[in-house]
Amino acid sequence: MKILVTGVAGFIGMHVCERLLARGDQVVGVDNLNDYYDVSLKEARLARLTPQGNFSFHKLDIADRPAMAALFADAMPERVIHLAAQAGVRYSIQNPHAYVDSNLVGFVNILEGCRHGKVKHLVYASSSSVYGGNTKLPFSEHDNVDHPVSLYAATKKANELMAHTYSHLYGLPTTGLRFFTVYGPWGRPDMAYWKFTEAILAGRAIDVYNHGQMQRDFTYIDDIVEGVLRIADVIPAGNPDYDAARPDPASSDAPYRLYNIGNSHTVPLMDFIEGLENALGKVAEKRYLPLQDGDVLATEAATDALRAATGFAPTTPLDEGIRRFVAWYVARG
Repeated sequence: MKILVTGVAGFIGMHVCERLLARGDQVVGVDNLNDYYDVSLKEARLARLTPQGNFSFHKLDIADRPAMAALFADAMPERVIHLAAQAGVRYSIQNPHAYVDSNLVGFVNILEGCRHGKVKHLVYASSSSVYGGNTKLPFSEHDNVDHPVSLYAATKKANELMAHTYSHLYGLPTTGLRFFTVYGPWGRPDMAYWKFTEAILAGRAIDVYNHGQMQRDFTYIDDIVEGVLRIADVIPAGNPDYDAARPDPASSDAPYRLYNIGNSHTVPLMDFIEGLENALGKVAEKRYLPLQDGDVLATEAATDALRAATGFAPTTPLDEGIRRFVAWYVARG
């Protein structure tokens, strides 16, 4: 099967492509290799994919409408896994236009390519950030998510709305996946677990926001990839039980679905830091700071819908995931 994957030089994108290639799919990869973080890391990820015969790479910006239209027309993918985006909650406060260009303009180009290319299924990355100011845990796909607390979250919510429009108007099957705090080898240097590891090994203090009073649903990369691949094989149809008088945000009478992918277990930030300290064999010096703009206090994924659709839900224990990340980080020097 020919699958177009965007963001192939990214953390999740590289891992997804490796699994697709291993099972024999033909992968058309897209990435613009931007400098949001160290480009050499993206190049190193890409170097794991380019030698493989069923992989082709196109250095493109998804916001480039003519280039994306030409790629879809030439590649003619059967499915699209859209992972490219401008990531990061805090950076969206500093550089909002980057999020509009990539996450909104770029997403329209993906939708249009899928529409005109008669793509059989579009799977795209959303985020647990869409739950914004919600406080009821665990977060469920059936909950209202109309109160984002960052522009990044707002763009991801907008993606879900845009996808529904194309599912409704053109019958394009779309599935949005709300990822919960993904971590693991080959991760992103802007994520807290990477920053903590780097600082602890260097003997520097780590910044602990909201004085450590935060909780996260940490999800190991292998579990995320398994969920993505399984969902890609579950092409949605209209929900026959959908009631427009009592609309369910997670589905529709159009071929549209939303799923959480998380470990379904909330972990206090201080426990996570302790896990890193144990794996590294060093105690962190901690600098306690107030809550940052755009941050939320706690996340936890309800994963019953994902399990019902695929028979799978993430299960990798946190201590095992941390051990694997630290081993990779130390080995890379």
